[in-house]
Amino acid sequence: MPRTLRPGQRSELYVVDVATGTHRLVFSSDDVLFEAPNWLPDGTLVVNGNGLLFRVADELEEIELGGVPPINNDHVVSPDGRTVYVSANDGHIYAVPIDGGPGCRVTNDRGEGFHHYLHGVSPDGTTLAYIGLEWVGEQRITNVWTIPAAGGADVRVTDDEFADDGSEYGPDGEWIYFNSERAGQAQLFRIRDGHVEQLTDDERVNWFPHPAPDGSAIAYVSFPPGTEGHPADIDDVRLRLLLKDGEIRELTSLFGGQGTMNVPSWSPDSASFAYVTYPL
Repeated sequence: MPRTLRPGQRSELYVVDVATGTHRLVFSSDDVLFEAPNWLPDGTLVVNGNGLLFRVADELEEIELGGVPPINNDHVVSPDGRTVYVSANDGHIYAVPIDGGPGCRVTNDRGEGFHHYLHGVSPDGTTLAYIGLEWVGEQRITNVWTIPAAGGADVRVTDDEFADDGSEYGPDGEWIYFNSERAGQAQLFRIRDGHVEQLTDDERVNWFPHPAPDGSAIAYVSFPPGTEGHPADIDDVRLRLLLKDGEIRELTSLFGGQGTMNVPSWSPDSASFAYVTYPL
C-alpha cells in the first residue's frame, strides 16, 4: 500500500542552493505523502505519491503512467527528458513516455520473489542501474544489477550477501555509486569493472549517493548511528555533500528518511538539489 501522512503531518519539498546553502520551500501538502524528487531537463520537479507520478507546479499534476501498475518511490528520468523509468509494485521496471502513451516493461522475469528497484540511468541513456532483491531461503539478498534501457540481458554487478542499495551512475558513465553494509553499517561505495572503492567511513549510517552531473560532489542521506535500513519519520536525518577533496559538508538536519532523497535529485546544472521533509 502507498505510504500516507500521519495525523498532523505534511510533505514539504525543498530545493537547496549548493553555493549559498539557502533552502527554498517549493511545495507542501497535508493531503499527499509525496517522495523522491527528481528533475526534468527543463527544471520541472517530479515526485511520486499514492502509487502515481506527478509534475510539481502550483498543484501536483499527474503524469499518465500508460497502464503501468502502481509505482513506488524509485523513478529516474532519461537524459533527453522523453522517458521516465519507474519501479512498479509488481516488482518490475517500466519505461513511460513523459508526454503520454503506453508504458513498456523493461525487466525480465527472474523467478518468483525477485524484485527490481530502479535507481539510476547512464549518462548516455542506454543502461539502467537497479537493485535486485531476491530471497535465498529466509535470507534477503540485494545486489547491484544493470539492464539495457530498451530491454535485454541483465548484468549482475555485485555478487555477495551484503546489503547493497541505491545504485546510481556517476557522470562519467563508468562508476556506479551505491551504499552497502559490507563495511558493517551502511556506507557509500562505488564500483567499476569489479573494483570497489569505499567513499565514507564514519559513525553514521549513509545511504543513497547522488553524484552531481558535473562531478563536483555527491549528495547523500545520513541516518543516526545504529539505524537499520532507511526508515521513515525519524529525527536527525542529515543531508550531506561529499566533496571531491574528501571533505564532508553538512547542509541540514531534518525529520524524514524514507522518501527524502531516494532518487537522483540534482538540478541539471548541478547548482542545487531537491529533498522532502515530513514534519509533524
